[in-house]
Amino acid sequence: MLSQIDPKEPRGSRIIVTVIGPDRVGIIAGVAQVLASNKINILDISQTILQEFLVMIMVADMSGSTVDLLTLKDSLDKKGLDLGVRIEALHEDAFNFMHRI
Repeated sequence: MLSQIDPKEPRGSRIIVTVIGPDRVGIIAGVAQVLASNKINILDISQTILQEFLVMIMVADMSGSTVDLLTLKDSLDKKGLDLGVRIEALHEDAFNFMHRI
């Protein structure tokens, strides 16, 4: 579960990736391929199908990657267009700031 991420993981390099769109074969594989090709490790993943829509959130570690977040976002945008879904990536600190109460 997302709430069970190891607190010992390096926090400064974690990103949150969200995917929302019509469910179809290959979405998870496509997103994972973009991350893996950029040496980004998926730490946790949660997904659900709401009627015919896939809603997915991933926590990933960019510490082993040489790509910057803006370049990764561009790659994910292109993959999202190919897959017919919306893919967003935010640094964990930005995500937490946006979702604090």
